[in-house]
Amino acid sequence: MKTKHKLQHMLTLEELTAESLTELLELAKAVKQSPSDYQTALAGKKVALLFEKASTRTRISFEVGVVELGGYPVVLSGADMQIGRGEPLSDTIKVMSRYVDALMIRTFAHETVETLATHGTIPIINGLTDLHHPCQVLADLLTIEEHFGSRQGKILTYIGDGNNMAHSLLLGGALSGMEVRICSPDAYAPNEKIVAQAIEIAKATGGTIELFTDPVAAVKGAEVIYSDVFASMGQESESIERLNAFAGYQVNLSLLREAADEVIFLHCLPAHRGEEVTADVIDGTHSVVFDQAENRLHAQKALMIELLGK
Repeated sequence: MKTKHKLQHMLTLEELTAESLTELLELAKAVKQSPSDYQTALAGKKVALLFEKASTRTRISFEVGVVELGGYPVVLSGADMQIGRGEPLSDTIKVMSRYVDALMIRTFAHETVETLATHGTIPIINGLTDLHHPCQVLADLLTIEEHFGSRQGKILTYIGDGNNMAHSLLLGGALSGMEVRICSPDAYAPNEKIVAQAIEIAKATGGTIELFTDPVAAVKGAEVIYSDVFASMGQESESIERLNAFAGYQVNLSLLREAADEVIFLHCLPAHRGEEVTADVIDGTHSVVFDQAENRLHAQKALMIELLGK
């Protein structure tokens, strides 16, 4: 009998196997279809939600998700805590582990979530770091599966900065057996180590990983086109430089015509219309960005049930 994969944290999508990812997405579908069946899944559980970066979708979806599962969210700002005055993270998480049952954090350095997982005794959920955005990609994969019926073999093209979104899409797409294409200027290519990790995962799932610099070539036949802002939080000072570097990487109707007829457009939001994507694409018939945003709630509820549920 095969032992079920036990999930302890969600720091990156490498925490999952292809099988456990499928199980998690199936649970997300069930939660979405029959939310009342899970309204006591986190009864008596307290989940701390710590924000060192501004948030809309992560904040609302996690807080609502905890409540809908019967738990109690404790929303915190890093600026209001002692870590904002220099308390070691190891001390903070040792204390928090005695107060709450799990911690979701949205922060900058990926080392922060690794330190929390090392020194704490509760599940740590990465709500976003500069290196990975796993919860977003769980919602993305759920959205793709809803629209196409499966993830295996689908061609996903990400166009933009080789950032946390690109990294998590590489890993999630590889686990899904997808053909993942990352298209960015050479100077903004994704982390080589993460690309290599994704390639190894893809070997076992039948997926493929390719890097492109030409958007037209990258979207040929693609069923999913994904975009993100060219300058993320903390990169505002680079905005002009990045806009120049990414000239020609805008997702517009002309580029969309090079993709598959049934192509869908995804964006993690917030979006800058007229920069990385035109309004007629993100607000057009191929866009499913608001289905995608809603699925943050359902995917994260499934994740919390997996980590904390009875």
